[in-house]
Amino acid sequence: MNAISRRNLLLGAGTAALAAGCAPAPATPSAIDPYGVHQAGVDTPAQRHCAVSVWNVPEPDVAALGREIAALRGNPALEGMPTADLTATIGLGPRLSPAVAELPEFPGDRVAPSERGGDLLLQICGDDPLSVSLASDALGRATRGTLRWKQNAFRGPSTSAGPARNMLGFPDGMVVPTEPAREVWLDDGGTIAVVRRMRLAVGDFLARPVAEQERVFGRRKADGKPLSGGDEVDLGAKSPDGQYLIPADAHVRWAHPLSAGVPTMLRRSYNYDNGGDDRGLLFISFQRELRTFVNTAYRMADGDALLRFATTTASAAFHVLPGFSAGRPLSL
Repeated sequence: MNAISRRNLLLGAGTAALAAGCAPAPATPSAIDPYGVHQAGVDTPAQRHCAVSVWNVPEPDVAALGREIAALRGNPALEGMPTADLTATIGLGPRLSPAVAELPEFPGDRVAPSERGGDLLLQICGDDPLSVSLASDALGRATRGTLRWKQNAFRGPSTSAGPARNMLGFPDGMVVPTEPAREVWLDDGGTIAVVRRMRLAVGDFLARPVAEQERVFGRRKADGKPLSGGDEVDLGAKSPDGQYLIPADAHVRWAHPLSAGVPTMLRRSYNYDNGGDDRGLLFISFQRELRTFVNTAYRMADGDALLRFATTTASAAFHVLPGFSAGRPLSL
């Protein structure tokens, strides 16, 4: 199976009954293959739940972790659980891989030392939250490391109205790469991941009129379409009296790849709710170069209205290792 087709979560068709009166077998999802040119969990269609954990691991045995991932559906901890759509993705931090550097501290960050950087990223995704949690625990033990921080997260379904919505009620991550080979993947089949947990001032934001919320994002809340009109963002669009339709401080303007002068990153973000006011976005992006995110983040810090409602509390970058197979172990 090629690297693209294995990513698609296809519904298995029920087998037609041969005997009269027999109902067809119910449709079941086909399993996502952990093997391939790329690791699963990057361009795999985003599942409903995610568990991200970051570890200190002085000398990780990544080949052994690859074997654990390949055998995940047979793990006794997951006996009887829905596991067909589970994906596990491994990345190494700057101390262990020369392919990635440490993220700088950006204006407005409030990140404790224990939640900045790290040796190993473990990302588990799936539609069943219990399966995700148990798989995350099982693979976490297999790291033989010390946990730095962990975040469980979720997302709503994508619909005909647009992508899944973030905690502020807007469709999230709407601009996607059109040239993955140039924008996402390294020559070795890996990629660079950025993971940041961003606490959002949800109550403050949602208390504001919808029109003000839309000006902050630069998009309509109902369907995510840009305030410039049409389906694609037009940063130069103006009203008849010469005013920009997308406000000067709108998020879509400051975060747009054209504004930052960088390629497009592949977003795979989730919402989180730790109770009380600790709610927000588990931001995950994949890109060929770390500067894609770094330049965008610095650009946003100069004037993005959305950052008035966001505080980053965890931050790290990792080299997501190339894909592997039964005959080619997971490795640098």
